[in-house]
Amino acid sequence: MKLTLKQQKFADEYIKTGNVYQSAKSAGYSENYAKGNSVKLLENVSVSEYIDNRMNEIKSQAIADQTEVLEYLTSVMRREKKESQVVTLSRTESKWVDGKKQTVTEEYTEIVETPARLSDANKAAELLGKRYRLFTERHEIDANAVIQIVDDLDVLDDE
Repeated sequence: MKLTLKQQKFADEYIKTGNVYQSAKSAGYSENYAKGNSVKLLENVSVSEYIDNRMNEIKSQAIADQTEVLEYLTSVMRREKKESQVVTLSRTESKWVDGKKQTVTEEYTEIVETPARLSDANKAAELLGKRYRLFTERHEIDANAVIQIVDDLDVLDDE
């Protein structure tokens, strides 16, 4: 089922705003329709499927998945990611002006890229290690056992 141009415009507006009434008006529906019947647009199977599909596309683009997170942590751990820092440098020159020696200091800034800090690389390694259970000190044991409590205090009281 294809959407009409108005239905598609409504669905796109609804995704942006979440407001049924305003979305219907923005799409070109009449005031009366927007007030009383715009909810029917959401009940339309084609409109509903279109909204669901678009929301899934948006979600997948905006939110990092497991693979992306693991790749990022690995690149930080390997110090492949770069950090930019602004550094202020100075240059001092001696010049002769009117027969006198003058020292002129000139300051300038540069942007310097450096690998990720070691502390960041260590943290990324720690998070990856936790993910792959490399550092577990706890041991998980699955066992079915019966606990039996023996009351032998009576024996000690008799003696």
